[in-house]
Amino acid sequence: MLEALFSPQAVAVVGASSNPAKLGHMVLENIIKYGYQGSIYPINPKADEILGTKCYRRVTEVPGSVDLAVVVVPNKHVAAVMNDCAEKRVGAAIVITAGFREAGAEGRQMEREVIEIARNNGIRVVGPNCLGVIDTGSSLNASFAAGMPEKGNISFMSQSGALCTGILDWAALNGLGFSSFVSLGNKGDLNETDFLEAWRDDPSTDVVMAYLEGVVDGHAFMETARKLTKKKPVVVVKSGTTSAGSRAVSSHTGTLAGSDVAYDTAFKQSGILRAQSVAELFAFSTALAYQPLPRGRRVGIITNAGGPGIMATDACERAGLELAALAPDTVKYLQQVLPPAANHYNPIDVLGDARSDRYEKALEAALKDPGVDAIILLLTPQAMTDIEATAQAVVRISKEHDKPVLASFLGGKDVAAGNRVLAQGQIPTYDFPEEAAAALHAMVRQREWIGSQQEPLVHKDADRERAATTLLAAQKAGRLKLNEMEARQIIAAYKLPLPRSQLATSTDQAAQLAHDVGGYPVVMKIISPDILHKSDMGGVVIGVQNDKEACQAYQDILIRARRYMPDADIWGVAVQQMVDKGKEVILGVTKDPTFGHMIMFGLGGIYVEVLKDVQFGITPITPSQAREMITGLRSYPLLAGVRGEQPSDIEALVDCLLRVSQMVTELPQIVELDINPLFAYETGKGVMAVDARIVIAPE
Repeated sequence: MLEALFSPQAVAVVGASSNPAKLGHMVLENIIKYGYQGSIYPINPKADEILGTKCYRRVTEVPGSVDLAVVVVPNKHVAAVMNDCAEKRVGAAIVITAGFREAGAEGRQMEREVIEIARNNGIRVVGPNCLGVIDTGSSLNASFAAGMPEKGNISFMSQSGALCTGILDWAALNGLGFSSFVSLGNKGDLNETDFLEAWRDDPSTDVVMAYLEGVVDGHAFMETARKLTKKKPVVVVKSGTTSAGSRAVSSHTGTLAGSDVAYDTAFKQSGILRAQSVAELFAFSTALAYQPLPRGRRVGIITNAGGPGIMATDACERAGLELAALAPDTVKYLQQVLPPAANHYNPIDVLGDARSDRYEKALEAALKDPGVDAIILLLTPQAMTDIEATAQAVVRISKEHDKPVLASFLGGKDVAAGNRVLAQGQIPTYDFPEEAAAALHAMVRQREWIGSQQEPLVHKDADRERAATTLLAAQKAGRLKLNEMEARQIIAAYKLPLPRSQLATSTDQAAQLAHDVGGYPVVMKIISPDILHKSDMGGVVIGVQNDKEACQAYQDILIRARRYMPDADIWGVAVQQMVDKGKEVILGVTKDPTFGHMIMFGLGGIYVEVLKDVQFGITPITPSQAREMITGLRSYPLLAGVRGEQPSDIEALVDCLLRVSQMVTELPQIVELDINPLFAYETGKGVMAVDARIVIAPE
């Protein structure tokens, strides 16, 4: 896939220039300078040759075929160039030119025209408004970046061209190599999902890195990412996580960013490792590219100083890793080869006067221990420390084993030579132990994701047609906020347990219906499509005990409603069975613009209002994902049962989540849903949806 982009046999640079200050000159120079072996055709109607290469007036005048066109002409001429490319049957184009969607309405129209020409003629386009594309396998540097990265096994894509240049410079300093390097620009045609698909079966790509500001098609992105991450790790840093950041994203590339919670959830469900910074992006990717994945979470720590060893231990525990218990034979061996004052358990302290031989013996022993899955090796530069020799020993021994080794040589100038040795030997090295622990945790998550089974969706019995009919009636009436009786009909169609409830339109009927729904006490509520927050206006009366109170409650509710909203369309008063109170939880749905329906679960009351202790899932969700949403709450012990309390019915809660997930998947016109409160009873006694609110899209 995308061979014309990454492995072209012939490249045309449209807008090539003899002026070294022009982008057209820089791009052509990069293609020639870094050893591209295919045919190169500069396109410039005012020059006979540039950089010793014959020029042509238009792409259509090139004598041979052209696989890739790199376009560096003013934006108003790009559409004409694309028409020439179409006539020449060019396979792919990199439009470096800016001034399109990111520049406003006129630029947006020009971009639409360019992409329409490309799509009608089968031309795949990177950009516009991008830095370009680099492929080290074909020695192609079709960009205006200042340099060519080393060849490696990481493919990288970025929505920021400027960030690309910074990353290339950092990689050159640290010896990090790439397979492919793509600046996405405005993503007029090719986007992040296309490149995930292309790199899935690319033998030269082992790790994918990405800087993203937004995603074009959330569900396609997730589906493609799931397939890729089962084979290769994908590490993403996502910007625009705050409201101010999201606004900056829109002005920068014209991308509409979805909510950060949605991205976090989508990444988790797709097996993507999210980095919180560019530093973490490199930390995770380097470890994943250079070292084997650990078999488990058990970490051995080797250090020549107690303090850093403790720091590493704390960092591992915070990251969810385990300190490995060394086997008795390992401890016995360490007691024989290390000084008596050394710590022969984990963390293994080889003492401050340790030279490379002690590190070598300790590392060899720890790697051979069956209870150790990975090593974090620490070094502080002390008077006796042989830094380079120690680094050489670490590289040599690690290559003899299939367990990951990560290093942290603490310091600056004194450890620089040792860090260079480690980098050359593909041992990831970090400034501080916490960074090493975070990178190792990313490796563990990747291993666990690969080992996890893809669980099928389950289909629950439901009356979709009945629910759809209710929604359509509301849409035709122009009502986007359903009243409670309508919301109950939707929920009942998907078989969620509800209290018995009927609608009264007179005082006498209110008293009669109280007996029909199960007898006193009952709850009475105003029903109006115009009054959604019933409690705010006194539209709910709890604990009505007899016929007299039912008649009085009916009259009082109507009077309050008329005072609160004189023009409200009042359907009547619901008389509802008063159910026993269980553990109060909340189940909700919102529709994210990028990923679609996002389901939320949490404990109700203070836990959602103050602590915001909730979990999310992008629908449709599987049973295990539903269960993880429940058990992932900080307050989950309250549902599991504490201090003698009986545990709540977790299986019934899982069932509710799955039914609501299916509901919004089958009824995409639902844009918001709240079931609050949802009472959870003891195990085996189920749940009860007490109140509900639903908002729908227009017809």
